[in-house]
Order: sequence, then structure tokens, then C-alpha cells
Amino acid sequence: MKSKIKMWIEDSEGNLIFGGGKAQILEFIDETGSISEASKKVGMNYKKAWTHIKILQEYIDDELVIVNKGRNSGGTVLTPKAKELVENFKKFRSEVQKFSEEKFEELFKEKDENIIQCAKDNENV
Repeated sequence: MKSKIKMWIEDSEGNLIFGGGKAQILEFIDETGSISEASKKVGMNYKKAWTHIKILQEYIDDELVIVNKGRNSGGTVLTPKAKELVENFKKFRSEVQKFSEEKFEELFKEKDENIIQCAKDNENV
């Protein structure tokens, strides 16, 4: 058994501002230079990828993506602010997951014995 967490950032009214999906699409935009290619890599349709970007533009004051239109010069790049946001979110998520795992061990496992006994784990033994 292990702990799992899901994290996101909300504004004061509870609107989802940033989370794993938006971080992932930004990472792949940075990698591929294309919203279309990034959405394919994430397994998300293009319209949903654009929705993520529009939400970011609506809620975050800083410009995060620059879309260059044109047949030969087209593409999308992340701003330094977007790269910083993605990296900080990844660090935040990693540190919270590590803390969660440590607390899980402390609170739910005692001296080599699990406090929670999972019936499915016993079937596979």
C-alpha cells in the first residue's frame, strides 16, 4: 500500500488555476513547439489543450505562451514565466508527495505491521 495525492492550485473563489494537466500540456508545448503535437502526446484533444491555455490566460496575469502564426514560422513557445511555473509546480508536487509518503509510513504502518490490512493484497500472497 502507498499514499496517493492529487494537487492543484485554486484562486480564492475555488476556480482551478493550475494543476497536473496544465503543467503537462505546457511541458509538451515546450518540448514540441506545437499545441497540436503537445495535445497528441498528452492524449488530449486539441480543443481541450486550447481550453487549458485559455484558462491560464484568463487567471494568470503573466503571458505564458507565445503563439507564432505562419506557414513556415509558426509554432508555440513558452515564456520564461511559464517554464518557472511548471518547474515550481513539479517541485511542489514532488515535495508534497514525499511528505505524504513519510506521513503514511508513520501513521499507518507500525513496526513492520500495516495498520490497514488490504484484502486484495492477501489474495495475491
